[in-house]
Amino acid sequence: MAESVEIDRSAVHWARQGEELPLLLLLHGYGSDERDLFSLVPFLPEGATVASLPAPLPAPWPMSGRSWYSIDELERRDPASVTAAADAVLRWIDAEAADASSIALLGFSQGASVALQAARQDPERIAAVVNLSGYAAPGDLPGDAELRERRTPMFWGRGSRDDVIPPALIMHTAQWLPDHAELTGRVYPGLTHSVSEEELADVRRFLDGRLESLQTPEAPESPESPEG
Repeated sequence: MAESVEIDRSAVHWARQGEELPLLLLLHGYGSDERDLFSLVPFLPEGATVASLPAPLPAPWPMSGRSWYSIDELERRDPASVTAAADAVLRWIDAEAADASSIALLGFSQGASVALQAARQDPERIAAVVNLSGYAAPGDLPGDAELRERRTPMFWGRGSRDDVIPPALIMHTAQWLPDHAELTGRVYPGLTHSVSEEELADVRRFLDGRLESLQTPEAPESPESPEG
């Protein structure tokens, strides 16, 4: 079991704060920090409060920035370290955004994997996920069946020349996501492990198309039992 980790609440970057607005959380990639994805705010829908979270761990020396989990965990079948990072995000939501009308997650690389894992940990809480150059962690979680039932909207974008994420994990994600989510996906020719303006435009359209209806999903109603 991975050790518990925590988000530094004082380091979170906020934009467009509004009590009635949906909350969009940004989860950066390995070796970066909360300032990185915060630079994308001008490209994101204006009708959302945005919070960019710092990963809980320092990246190992001599790498600068932070990490959500050890890079050595990339291809392990045990997703415990990814789950620990996702649980830290969910605890931050409990402490800082418990009253948010709805919550969407946008992550890059490691941050995208943590975003997916958070949706798997608490399918009722997360209304949509944007996965940029990330992957679905191998292994099963108790929330997977509920996620499959809810069909949470998810966007998955990656570059055709991304050589950072192992092919086996890309294959796993390509099979896992359509089975567990309402998937919008695109591969960008020539793009490496990065984000392009074309991809950001697609992300904007994806979020714009869901912003007005971005409500925390309700549990499916159980059929009434026949009388008698």
